[in-house]
Amino acid sequence: MLTQLSFQNQLQNLITNPEKESYLLAVSGGADSMVLLHLFNALQILNGTFHVAHINYKLRGKDSDLDQKTVEDFCCQNNIKFHLYEVSDKDKKPENSIQLWARELRYRFFKQIQEQENLGFLVTAHHLNDQLETFIINLSKASGINGLTGIPANDNHIVRPLLNFSKDEIYDFAQENKIKFREDLSNKKSDYLRNKIRNEIVPKLLETNDHFLENFQKSLFYLNQTKNFVHQQIEKTEDQILISNLENIILDKKKLYQESDLVKFEILKKYGFKKSEEIQKIFTAETGSSFYSLNYQLIINRNKLIFKELNRKTEITEEELIVIQSFDFNENTIEINLSERIDPVQETGKTFQWEFDAEKLTFPLQIRKKKEGDYFYPIGMIGKKKISKFFKDEKLSILAKEKIWLLTDGNNAVLGVIPLRQDKRYILTEKTQKVLRIV
Repeated sequence: MLTQLSFQNQLQNLITNPEKESYLLAVSGGADSMVLLHLFNALQILNGTFHVAHINYKLRGKDSDLDQKTVEDFCCQNNIKFHLYEVSDKDKKPENSIQLWARELRYRFFKQIQEQENLGFLVTAHHLNDQLETFIINLSKASGINGLTGIPANDNHIVRPLLNFSKDEIYDFAQENKIKFREDLSNKKSDYLRNKIRNEIVPKLLETNDHFLENFQKSLFYLNQTKNFVHQQIEKTEDQILISNLENIILDKKKLYQESDLVKFEILKKYGFKKSEEIQKIFTAETGSSFYSLNYQLIINRNKLIFKELNRKTEITEEELIVIQSFDFNENTIEINLSERIDPVQETGKTFQWEFDAEKLTFPLQIRKKKEGDYFYPIGMIGKKKISKFFKDEKLSILAKEKIWLLTDGNNAVLGVIPLRQDKRYILTEKTQKVLRIV
């Protein structure tokens, strides 16, 4: 049950000496975040500072302004410092991935305020129902045990003290304490995957068992225990196959090959190699072969795997990122931008702009001409299509075909037909962390 005391206990479990820390609360105006704000404001143990941050995305007209007013009024009445970011025309909204764009924008704003005001922790109002939705999303994406262990309650100074409380408990607390909040009616629409899961799937699951959320919470605990045990065993294995970790990290290729596929995957994943096809190639590649991830170059040297960290400003240079054959690229130019998080898309004036989930790519990339049998999964079309058939459907002349180039990855998979169409397998998703932008 959510009470002031149970909330305080939860905060004390997450943070050592929470009374000495400073906080930035992310408050949207909805029930979850307004309850969070109320609970924080009533904390008796809090000696430190807490501020509030709100973003007005201007996506819902007057409703967006009323959300802002609800939060701002509470802060004004209780003498809490309020930070506002209003989205303007200069913040170009993408046609797709609005949720991802909004998430990246707000976390960038939060980080900026934390640095300006010297605030230690960002506090969000994620709750137990959010955990369940995230679990189902990750389950549908075959994300493995790491994806099934849920949202962390304390993750790199982002704390979520409501994570053990259900949405019903939060609404009950709001009603009992007469807390004003706003309802976002767009959440009732099942336009996005999370909303569809929230509105259509979760209610049916909750109907199957009165203690469903409680049992789900226990299952998450057991999964986390299992994950921690597996990781401990993998660390022991890595220590056993480690040859050197001085200038470069060197692993015994033969010993690692003898381990299970799970161990091979988990160890190589640490260095950015996550695709099963790529991992298979690593163990069959000849001496002298190189593989690239975002942060490492892997060199095969007989029975050694040598990982060289790419300690550069952009991590991978343009020369390493794209192997450009000798050709005349006409009026088009390629600009490469590799970023930790997604910046709002700016007008470039160029003929095309593509954004890729960089962690889905196998490096190095290359630009080349079409080969027999090339295919891709074009955005806006169903299934895969041969490049030759795509050219035919686009009614390209022979001369036009000669001017077309393909962008491919290290596995020779086609990422796009320049400048006509991008492959949809590598586009941005809610889970995207690193973005490769090609203009």
